[in-house]
Amino acid sequence: MRRKDKEIQDRGLIDKIMAQAQVCRLGLCKDNAPYVVPVSFGYDGAFIYFHTAREGMKLDYLASNNRVCFELEHDVKVIPSSAEACEWSVSFYSVIGFGTVEEIVDPPSKVHAVNQIMKHYSGREWNLDERSLEKTRLWRILIERITGKRSKDKIALQESSANLAG
Repeated sequence: MRRKDKEIQDRGLIDKIMAQAQVCRLGLCKDNAPYVVPVSFGYDGAFIYFHTAREGMKLDYLASNNRVCFELEHDVKVIPSSAEACEWSVSFYSVIGFGTVEEIVDPPSKVHAVNQIMKHYSGREWNLDERSLEKTRLWRILIERITGKRSKDKIALQESSANLAG
């Protein structure tokens, strides 16, 4: 990362950002053509889970290359400047990572994956049966590398919070 001053290496903070993110964007590549797609997701600390239909462009790309990049962000706000166009900024937390995707095929693991996705959005687990999962394909990303980044105002906020606590 070029801006080391904005880098987040604390996995606990990265996990909190991921828990609060609403969308995960997947970067896929097939035949030297990129494809970025937003997905609903769940995260259990080890894997990112997502689902797909039985066919589609995502599946074509995943069949060609199971290596992915993923991106999530939280608490994004534009910071305008009334004086200078180039003084505008953005306040944010973001996470970017790389990994490999594998399809989940055994029924107990599929139930776990759907519950991770549902827990992310609803805060609870659901009673699921195998029939309800027949129309959906489920996937997990094995995270190989992950890092976070935050805007300058988030760094200052964290530092002032740490000073108050200490």
